Amino acid sequence: MDDVIDMLRERNEPVPVPLELPDEDLLVEIEEQLYVALPDDLRAFLLTVSDVVCGRLEPVTVTDPNSHTYLPEVAAVAWSLGLPRRFLPICESNGGYYCISQDGTVLFWDERITNASWDSLWLWAREVWLAD
Repeated sequence: MDDVIDMLRERNEPVPVPLELPDEDLLVEIEEQLYVALPDDLRAFLLTVSDVVCGRLEPVTVTDPNSHTYLPEVAAVAWSLGLPRRFLPICESNGGYYCISQDGTVLFWDERITNASWDSLWLWAREVWLAD
């Protein structure tokens, strides 16, 4: 995990209005909005690197409700399109969603769960987000 965090920090692109990292209290509010607990990897991801901007993929964020990456909004759209509620989207990509299960497995959903999967969000970040 730490090596992926370091790699993401190194690749972080400067932006006119940088994102902020959330605190635990905000994550509790997000869980209350979603009516679901955040998986441990997603919680750690949001607390440590949800302010990183790199490549074309834009993972979910939680600090700006007006952002197109705001997790409650991304989840509402993904669930309305058919993503099973047992998954939380972590990143929209070409109409599909990378999503995380409560056990921390990351899958790709594009009107159905595909065969693409990663054992953790950190593996997904290394193999997909950083490789983009």
